[in-house]
Amino acid sequence: MKNVTVQTLQNMKNNGEKISSLTAYDYSTAKYLDEAGIDFILVGDSVGMVILGYDNTCNVTMEDMKVFTGAVARGTERAMVIADMPFMSYHADIAEAVKNAGELIRAGAGAVKLEGATDHILAVIKRCVESGIPVMAHLGFTPQSLNTIGGFKVQGKTYDATMRLMEQAKKVQEAGAFAVTLEMIPAESAKYITEHLDIPTIGIGAGKDCSGQILVSDDVFGKYCDLSPKFVRRYGDMSLLIKNAAAGYINDVKHGNFPNADESFNLKEEEAGKLCC
Repeated sequence: MKNVTVQTLQNMKNNGEKISSLTAYDYSTAKYLDEAGIDFILVGDSVGMVILGYDNTCNVTMEDMKVFTGAVARGTERAMVIADMPFMSYHADIAEAVKNAGELIRAGAGAVKLEGATDHILAVIKRCVESGIPVMAHLGFTPQSLNTIGGFKVQGKTYDATMRLMEQAKKVQEAGAFAVTLEMIPAESAKYITEHLDIPTIGIGAGKDCSGQILVSDDVFGKYCDLSPKFVRRYGDMSLLIKNAAAGYINDVKHGNFPNADESFNLKEEEAGKLCC
């Protein structure tokens, strides 16, 4: 049974305890993050870039998200699992959006995350919550709107822009969102929004004063190196580890040093003798 719930995260916000989160897309990574004590794992649509090799997140499908969500859910015991709703899975029709959110819950998620605060999105949040599906909102830089935003740009860079984000944050809270991710906004803006909301804020490139923080695990581990966002801190270098391990394996294979006798299976002596006849 997973111990971390929506109420757990709210209690952490109320008690001033920081919330930790990373993304994961597979069973083993989720297992290790869970054992390390992460509070929640996001099955992000960032899977499109770091795992599937797309240039952005918009090519990720519902089928993709269900597969990766299931893998992560099977690797966790304590941490809450939250799944991103992919591009165009919740934009056209409220009923379809709720159905798709339900599919991610069936796949193993404990909640879903979606971007924006338009009237349609607010209606989707409200209907999902009414259907028993917890929703995390996402404001600031919203990757699925990359083409309309005009690239990877910091949002909320003025007082007026910050106030618009604050208004959006209050609206998603009123619609029933249990938390809101704030991505790539000034630290001062994120601090102000966090202090004026009842629900937790989860920052990514939004300064230290959010209720919690999230990063893409492949960035943190130094495995995905195609991009180097300003807000990422690398805690390892898996790219070097993997290349060195692969190079060692290749060298041993080329020189006949792998496998050795201990790594091989053998016939009994009398059976091996028959092969010489």
